[in-house]
Amino acid sequence: MNDWHSWAAIVVFVGAYALIISEKIHRVAVALGGAGLMLAIRATDDESAFYSEHSGIDWNVIFLLLGMMMIVGVLKKTGMFEYLAIWSVKRARAKPFRVMAMLVVITAVASALLDNVTTVLLIAPVTLLVCERLALPAAPFLIAEVLASNIGGTATLVGDPPNIIIASRAGLTFNDFLVHLAPLVAVLVVVLLGLCRVMFRKSFRYDEDRAAEVMALEEREAIHDPRLLVQGLIVLTLVVAGFVLHPVLHYEPSVVALLGAGLLVAISTAETGEVLREVEWPTLAFFAGLFIMIGGLIETGVINEISTALADLIGDNELGGSMILLGASAVLSGIVDNIPYVATMAPITSDLVDSMGGGGDHVMWWALALGADLGGNATAIGASANVVVLGIAERNRQPISFWQFTKYGLIVTAVTVLLALGYVWLRYFALA
Repeated sequence: MNDWHSWAAIVVFVGAYALIISEKIHRVAVALGGAGLMLAIRATDDESAFYSEHSGIDWNVIFLLLGMMMIVGVLKKTGMFEYLAIWSVKRARAKPFRVMAMLVVITAVASALLDNVTTVLLIAPVTLLVCERLALPAAPFLIAEVLASNIGGTATLVGDPPNIIIASRAGLTFNDFLVHLAPLVAVLVVVLLGLCRVMFRKSFRYDEDRAAEVMALEEREAIHDPRLLVQGLIVLTLVVAGFVLHPVLHYEPSVVALLGAGLLVAISTAETGEVLREVEWPTLAFFAGLFIMIGGLIETGVINEISTALADLIGDNELGGSMILLGASAVLSGIVDNIPYVATMAPITSDLVDSMGGGGDHVMWWALALGADLGGNATAIGASANVVVLGIAERNRQPISFWQFTKYGLIVTAVTVLLALGYVWLRYFALA
């Protein structure tokens, strides 16, 4: 890392990160400006930025988001989200914390079956409508859901993109993730509910008049295009099946989402232009810029230096190594998006596991997965789902600032990572 390009890339990334935190310049402008600077100083080039699987824009993430945003845009026209909002409020008797608890559990479970980005795209519109009906601030509910999505997504192979990378490198199956991580995730969701009760207690204002109004509503009346709803739900079911059957079909989630979006627009009466207007284009642009900036750190060897230093520190110490890997992954995944971090760290972890004489289900893989997935909650740009929710909130005039998200994300990350460290020690060492 003696090359000046490496230091220049670090300066650009740290400067961009500082501007995103300060919120003096819009985060999309910062990400695209930072990406432009990375290209200008030749920390990366056009081929690496646009075509490299290792250090370029992750087009699978971009097109997964695009496809699912289009499907959500069509479903929004049917009244489905209003129906779900009224239904959920009535089941929770319009009590704010009960509503949050229901949405958190639904999000966590759905994130284990889908990926967490798809889940928040589907849940966020319902949440905004619920909060509007009950005159509640939307930010605490959206933040709680995105935290739940990252925790719930940890449980399965398809729940969080880093898990797919780990499974591919280590030869792990869907059931391996369920057996090793799902028990801990179930506990962490319960812990998250307890933390939400404390962290957001000032937001649980019960408005009796508003509650009575919602309880008197008939949710079926919210559906104003039943035919389009049936078409949308059939396509959504096929897309979900495609996600779940990824290990068998070998279609990337992005391909499944785009096929679903194309099919739905083709068979429905929805206007293509109208559907495309529902896409969160600023969010997609932010991701593109962020991927190029991180690609600059990868191309100049900065991330590899950090990963190698971590590997040297671990050596062949399984207990200490798994604790360091889990903790360091949580910290680093809060700073850079956890997808490129895991892509860089996976081959190094593979070498560590080989040197320790371990197999595919070695503790080091679970330490990497837990650290990267749970660490994604730490900051507003730590995981893809966080960025998506911030974009949706801003578009609906309910903006969530970087620090508003991060002050809660840091608390949840600290508690869940500590519990994960205890779980790893207990399961793989104390009771092994």
